[in-house]
This record gives sequence, C-alpha cells and structure tokens, in this order.
Amino acid sequence: MAHSMTGFGRSSISIDGRELTIELKSVNHRFLDISFRMPRSLGFLEDTARSVLSRYFSRGHIDVLCTYRNLRSDSKTVVVDAALLNSYLTAARHAAEICNAADDLTLSSLLKLPDVTSIIEAEEDRDALVSLMASAIEIASNELLMMRRREGDRLRDDLLNRLDTIIGIRAQIAERAPLIAENYRRELNERIGAVLCDIDIDRARLATEVAIFADKSNIDEELVRLMSHSASAKELLECNEPIGRKLDFVIQEMNREFNTIGSKANDEAIAALVIDGKAELEKVREQIQNIE
Repeated sequence: MAHSMTGFGRSSISIDGRELTIELKSVNHRFLDISFRMPRSLGFLEDTARSVLSRYFSRGHIDVLCTYRNLRSDSKTVVVDAALLNSYLTAARHAAEICNAADDLTLSSLLKLPDVTSIIEAEEDRDALVSLMASAIEIASNELLMMRRREGDRLRDDLLNRLDTIIGIRAQIAERAPLIAENYRRELNERIGAVLCDIDIDRARLATEVAIFADKSNIDEELVRLMSHSASAKELLECNEPIGRKLDFVIQEMNREFNTIGSKANDEAIAALVIDGKAELEKVREQIQNIE
C-alpha cells in the first residue's frame, strides 16, 4: 500500500525513575534523512534511534526531538568544597579580629557563600538508557507509521481516481485516432479540387499521400504503452513496499507518450486531449512527491 512521507509520532516511557519522551515529525525527502535534537549527554543514543527508524522507513526527512528526566534519588549529589569553606572561615575570623566584631557565621550562611557547594549529576547507566531509547523510539515509530499509512491511503485513492481520468482521456484519443487519416484525405482532396477545378485528380497518388500521412500519424503504439503504464501505476499503488521512485519513473514515461501522441497526431481535438492528459499527469506527479 502507498505510504505518505508526512506524519507525526510520539511516545513517553518512564522506567526505574528515568523518563524519556520522543517526538517524531516526518516530511518529504528523496532519501531517509534523520536529524536529532536531544541533550548532548544523550548523543550516544543516536545510533540506537537510527537503527530502529531505518527498519520502519526508507524515505523522508524525520526530525527526532528527545527530552529526558532522571527522577531517581541518586541522580544528583551535593558536594562541599572543604578547602574553599575553610578559606572563607579563616578570612571571616581575621575580619572579625580587625573590626572587633562578633563572629555571627551560621551553617546556612556558610553554605550560601559562592562556590562552596556544587551539584554533581550522577553518571548515567548507558545500558539502561539504550534500552529505554529502543523502546521509546519503537513506539513512536509505530505511531508515525500508522499516520503515514492513513495519509498514504488517502493519496492512493486520489491517484487512482486521477489515473482513471487519464485512462478516460486515452480512450477518447483512441476513438478519435482512426478519423485522422480520413479527415486528412478529405481536406487534401478539397484543397486540390479548389485549385485544380477542371483537372482530373490522380486518385492513386492521392491514396499514396494519405497512406504516408496515416503511417506518420499512427499513434497505436503510444496508446498501447500509455495504457500499459497506467495499469503499472495502479498495480504499484497496491504494493506493500516503497513505490515513490518507481511511480515517478512511470509518470515520466506516460508524459513522454502524451508528448509523442501530440506531435504525431497533427489533430486539434487530440492536441486538446493531450493537454488535458498532461495537466492531470502533473497533478499526479505533485502527489507522488509525498509517497515513500
């Protein structure tokens, strides 16, 4: 089935006091392009995320937003700089002697002095975070995949309708094609008769000219290939694999057949139908840019 490259997925997992939230946003791209926004300390998790995403998707630009909180009781430690604290005390006592003032230092006031205390974050359990990321990115990828599938179903229905329209235009061209040589024969006969009113026309020569024109303007092969390409495009839309590039190639071939029909047929009615067909093909081409 056709999958869109546009979608959104989210997951949030909390295990053993570690909470990881993943948001995935996907848009069009020729290849699979993944960009990350996460704390620098979690950079080592990118490989895990890439591995999972590459199993789910083959094309599209995917933004990965990662937020993390460590809520464990041992996640942070307060450290006192004893040497610096001692220096503060020594300086305070010396100042008290100079000023003949009472020493009013308290523990709380000492701990508020600049740089006396510092908060140190405990080293993370990398294996636990890798496991957490694998689970979170798996859930978010599934959600993104479901959204891309739903959007892909909508695109498929629209494309099938447009392909049916193109097939209908092709049928009108096929119905008109046999009249081209006959119209040319009649117009040529009328023009010759208008110029050479009293002179007998060489019917054999006229038939030869008409036959040459009919051969040059024959579009049977192009009509057969156009139908074949339309059928191929419909089959691709039912495939359960990435089809965007293949569809793009098929649409290019269909456009080429329309161009050839327009140049060979030399008929105003067919030229107008060719324009309608190419306009519908352009709409198809715009839509398939969003198909994986």
